[in-house]
Amino acid sequence: MVEMPDSLPARMFLLAYDVQKKRMTARSQLGFVLRGAALTELYLDGRLGEKGNKPCVETAGDDPYGLLSQISGSRPRSWQHWVRKDHKGIVRTIRTELAKEGWIRVEPYRLLGLFPATRVTVRDPRVVKALWGGASSALRGKPVAHVNSWDAAAVALAAAGGLKTVLPRSDRRRHKRRIEELTARSGPAAKAVRKVIEAQQAAAAG
Repeated sequence: MVEMPDSLPARMFLLAYDVQKKRMTARSQLGFVLRGAALTELYLDGRLGEKGNKPCVETAGDDPYGLLSQISGSRPRSWQHWVRKDHKGIVRTIRTELAKEGWIRVEPYRLLGLFPATRVTVRDPRVVKALWGGASSALRGKPVAHVNSWDAAAVALAAAGGLKTVLPRSDRRRHKRRIEELTARSGPAAKAVRKVIEAQQAAAAG
């Protein structure tokens, strides 16, 4: 049995790692996926609810990424707003957390010998493969209601964020209905991730 990180954002970070190419993928979307994962974890744990299609704090509790305090201290805002907010910061936070706990190795280097960059290496690829296996099994077999909540959320967030390491485009087409069911089960944040990324891509294309 391979040990895995406790938090959903940490798991999604590792799922964005390409084991074969030994590098991170989906860098432009990753922050949105991680914010969505943090919101989803709070929602599934009952600490976040929804009122008027906007997140609201239901119960106080562990708040490792500060989302509960941000939401409780703000006027009601959309799920998309909270997916976008601090999306670059959460990548650094989770990367540092995973490095400190020994899941990854982080090495600074210079791209083309000039530009500062960071190389991430997962220390034990079996962890990524185990996470991928859980997400893959969520697409097949047992009824959606019986799928592990975090495996369901991993599929929903991977589909929303375009993580090809988890869901190649062919799988997204083949399992479209199943992905929609897993997304509905995982709460509103995954849909918000998809909308934010679609808006970002439309703006870039324009």
